[in-house]
Amino acid sequence: MNLLNRIFKYELPTEIVFGNNAIDELSHWVKALKGTRVFVVSDPGVEQAGILERVTSILKKDNICFQQFTDVEREPDVKTIDRATAEAKAFSTDLVIGVGGGSALDAAKAVSIMVKNKGKITQYAGLNNIPNPGLPTICIPTTAGTGSEVTIWTVISEKENDRKYGIGGKYLAPTLAICDPTLTLTLPANITAATGMDALTHALESYVNKATQPISEALSRESMRLIAKSLRKAVAQGDNLEARYNMLLASTIAAMAFNPTRLGLAHALCMPLGGKYKVPHGVANAILLPQVMQFNLVGNLEKFKDIAEIFGENTDGLSLRKAAELSVSAIKKLNEDIGIPKGLREYGVSEEDLEYIAREGMESGNVAVNPRTPTLEDLKEIVRMSL
Repeated sequence: MNLLNRIFKYELPTEIVFGNNAIDELSHWVKALKGTRVFVVSDPGVEQAGILERVTSILKKDNICFQQFTDVEREPDVKTIDRATAEAKAFSTDLVIGVGGGSALDAAKAVSIMVKNKGKITQYAGLNNIPNPGLPTICIPTTAGTGSEVTIWTVISEKENDRKYGIGGKYLAPTLAICDPTLTLTLPANITAATGMDALTHALESYVNKATQPISEALSRESMRLIAKSLRKAVAQGDNLEARYNMLLASTIAAMAFNPTRLGLAHALCMPLGGKYKVPHGVANAILLPQVMQFNLVGNLEKFKDIAEIFGENTDGLSLRKAAELSVSAIKKLNEDIGIPKGLREYGVSEEDLEYIAREGMESGNVAVNPRTPTLEDLKEIVRMSL
């Protein structure tokens, strides 16, 4: 569609505070949001790493009443959300803080909503199905990947049925994101790699899809530029604060890019891969992304040429098609350099699973905005080539 004939919208409900040691001002922001009984949602890994103590010690110092919930598992289950919500209600919570990676932040957002809404979080699956706004929420990311600290989405699992649900709407956008790169310095290399590729997939899929628009495009390009510059270094040198700063910034602005645009086929296929086969979200994206890009090339050759150049490929004198194809090889090289697993077989996925994964993937709203319309067989082939 000609941009001159199109109206687009961009909205970011979340206020962002970004910078090294930004967490030191946490009490100020809690008080500004009139929080007096704070429910802190996190996970065992963040607690064991000592990061949660850094956050809660600030609340203790300023005599802010709080209660912790640290039982969030990877891809949080609806039962976990139910239990956390019950504890938050019993505590008379008036503000929720999420501390951690995407799972902890998604759980915190879900709890803030369910304190003010009836039933189970999964009944609000889809976009804009939540009737009432939740509690004020502060999200503090400790990984650079999901961007959950600024998104209008939460992803919740129903593990007994091997299902994952995307629940979206502006009521799920955190009130405030405090993005402190120093909190990511101890992130292990493999998680740095996987979450970094999740951020890249957010930026890239938003950039090439059919819902893209000028504001999100600018954000996507800057996110990819920062990732091209810093992901390898962040994986190889975990204590490199500049690389960590760039990666957290890239993650946050990639999420700002896809908030209004959605994503593409990699994320569509990640839902069943995570829900049933327990493939970590960032790893699934990283493995799928080159094959998804190869399939999508003809849908947006100009944009894929841009991506190749952002990742340092020399496109001088090449045809548009040849230049675009360099974007695929660039991402393959990045995956190899940062130690992404070779394929989905490492997680027990086989040829027999292709039909289920493809059919589940086709149900994702991300398929509609993908730059090339896939058939069921196309999705099966993408997964097959990613085994």
